[in-house]
Amino acid sequence: MSGQGSKRVAVVAGDGIGPEVVESALEVLTAAGVHLDLVRLEVGLGRWKRTGEALGDEDLDTIKQCDCILFGAITTPPDPGYRSVLLRLRRALDLYANIRPFQSSDLDFIIVRENTEGLYSGREEVGEEESRTTRVITRRGSERIAEAACDLAAKRRLLTIIHKSNVLKSDWLFLQTCREVAERRGIPCEDMLVDAAAYNLVTNPRKFDVMVTTNLFGDILSDEAAGVIGSLGLCASANIGESHALFEPIHGSAPDIAGKGIANPIGAIRSAAMMMEWLGDARAAGRIEAAVRRALATGARTPDLGGSCRTADVTGAVVGCLMAEQSEEPPVPEKDVQKREMQFG
Repeated sequence: MSGQGSKRVAVVAGDGIGPEVVESALEVLTAAGVHLDLVRLEVGLGRWKRTGEALGDEDLDTIKQCDCILFGAITTPPDPGYRSVLLRLRRALDLYANIRPFQSSDLDFIIVRENTEGLYSGREEVGEEESRTTRVITRRGSERIAEAACDLAAKRRLLTIIHKSNVLKSDWLFLQTCREVAERRGIPCEDMLVDAAAYNLVTNPRKFDVMVTTNLFGDILSDEAAGVIGSLGLCASANIGESHALFEPIHGSAPDIAGKGIANPIGAIRSAAMMMEWLGDARAAGRIEAAVRRALATGARTPDLGGSCRTADVTGAVVGCLMAEQSEEPPVPEKDVQKREMQFG
């Protein structure tokens, strides 16, 4: 967690609907009375097309001088000359833990995804007749993601280790290491094959509490979990390292709806709430999340949720809930504040 004092936040809106939802998140932060030193950076496909570089070294230096990053969405083209912005940031800042909470009226679980190795390790050989991607699992990487998951599970009820060690022998190291960490920490745990986990996410999602898994499995399972909750547009994520963090909605850049004003801003708003928690303001985080829930309950829903509201309508509804809370001055439920304080252990 960041220390006290002025908070300097790099704002990377990115491509597609990224700028739209980031502006919604910033509007909500302002309504919540949050004051941040914002450093806006142009990063992404648009810049790459214009300059041949999606993320410059000078941008990376600036980001390293900030407390954290509020991120929108990036379009990654299928071009071998394009370097993934997110992968580069994760490696440069060592953002090893991807934390994705999923909540609805009757569901509450978290997927903790190892963020720097696995099949996204970047070790690839591309040829005309054969291509290879090396899957990297290390004890160090497995230990620290297990520690992050145990920090969360210690204040909840159960840790589930998701793997495929019956086929992928590299997963045996991941499974054994996670078991060892959980045992040392005194955390109740079980393990499950990833295909069984995918099935249970659909048929029995209440079974899960905190799930920890490798990079690719976490990527896929969290999109499935978003479908169970209702939409990718509802879901937030945090990419956490020892001294830096990046917060982003889990949806992509959605170029097909960019500029139409119908993108769901809730994932970005919730990401901003997670950011405030990491920055040490659990109360602001709890107020924003409570306002989101109230806005959704009043029917503020974009087309992805079957509604007819526009991005600005949903943003306005969340802001309105915050303003109503301020004028009425009701206390934020203590359980909401405690819940936010538990998010990062």
